[in-house]
Amino acid sequence: MRLQGKRSLVTGAASGFGKGIAEAFVREGARVAIVDLNGDGARRVADSLGDAAIAITCDVSRREDIDRAVQETRDGLGGLDIVVNNAGWTNRNQPLLNTDEATFRKIYDINVLSIFHMTHACVPYWREAGGGVMINIGSTAGIRPRPGLTWYNSSKGAVNLMTRSLAVELAPDGIRVNCIAPVMGNTALLQDFMGVEDTPENRARFVATIPLGRMSEPRDIANAALYLASDEADFITGVVLEVDGGRTI
Repeated sequence: MRLQGKRSLVTGAASGFGKGIAEAFVREGARVAIVDLNGDGARRVADSLGDAAIAITCDVSRREDIDRAVQETRDGLGGLDIVVNNAGWTNRNQPLLNTDEATFRKIYDINVLSIFHMTHACVPYWREAGGGVMINIGSTAGIRPRPGLTWYNSSKGAVNLMTRSLAVELAPDGIRVNCIAPVMGNTALLQDFMGVEDTPENRARFVATIPLGRMSEPRDIANAALYLASDEADFITGVVLEVDGGRTI
């Protein structure tokens, strides 16, 4: 098992990519804290994973919630080796001036500020422990942006670059930081990304922009996260791994 004995925390893990990542981690021997604003959903996922998982309700935009989630993970799992910052939010695909300030702030609070909070919560502990692994879920939107998602695109550009800067600064502490940049996937945010009704015809328009001919699935992101979290990747840091079917070529 590739993550045998590892203790991990995954945000936004009640559904979508986060749920897929948590399931893959448990399958490969890790124990996982299922962290999500949707506490009931987090508990359902944790229950489905048995004794290897615990559920924690958390608003990732709030420092006190992140601090509590990290402490509860350490207490419940006996430590913390891996963090996956997966929770995310978007504006609806629409002309950029139609997005109000409250939506803009929510995007940055969830997509960017959450990583700031998680870094403050984890780095002192990892420095004492001699290392740790952080994986941030960025997006191809921060590399090859689509019109109508300017504010979301910019937040994911921040995540992508933040990852690389964190990796450089934290490398002397034995802390690896990497990023996964998925192409659009079948998640709860899909209709907002498209900006139109989720129909087979509208999906086909977006799929046509992906050379391998499909959207991303949770298993695609989970497999990438599994590699980056494992000791197989112990010389990999600062990478923004595009899991995109060729979208960014």
